[in-house]
Amino acid sequence: MSDNTAAPAKSKKLIIILAVLALVLVAGGAAAWMMLSQRHAAEDEEGGGRAVAQAGTPKTPPTFLPMDNMVVNLADPGGDRFAQLGITLELADGKTADQVKAYMPTIRSGVLLLLSQRTSDELLTREGKEKLAVDIRREVSRPLGYSVPKPRKRSASRDPLDEDVEEEEPRPRADTNPVRQVLFSSFIIQ
Repeated sequence: MSDNTAAPAKSKKLIIILAVLALVLVAGGAAAWMMLSQRHAAEDEEGGGRAVAQAGTPKTPPTFLPMDNMVVNLADPGGDRFAQLGITLELADGKTADQVKAYMPTIRSGVLLLLSQRTSDELLTREGKEKLAVDIRREVSRPLGYSVPKPRKRSASRDPLDEDVEEEEPRPRADTNPVRQVLFSSFIIQ
């Protein structure tokens, strides 16, 4: 009969050992979770919290101001080519849109003069269109009292398609110009 009493005692010991082991595992997991959450909180205070704070403050969406379509003769030999452009201005806010509207006759005249100095060959390339957009941005910004720096020329030895070559460029200055960019809604050359 002593074997019968030993079996329940062994099973009770086994249950107690398993319960203690489970308790140790749960306590260890809770301790690990607390340590990781404290480390994560410390990282948020050091730098990650700023990203959350910045994301919490919504930016004002830009204001888009479409200009009337423009048709202009191009500077091609013979003068038989012309361009029709639809331009939309991306502006910082509605106040800037009101300022641009006040100067719109001057701005349209300047843009038409810019366009009439270009040839169809210049305007058919992507680079020509991008340069025109920068020049139009400069023309729109001028009456508002802002300037647009001229783009720096790339070195001729660098292949524009070679992305492996890293060229050290100066840090761009903060652009406070409320005329953010010039978008083309139509671009027809005939």
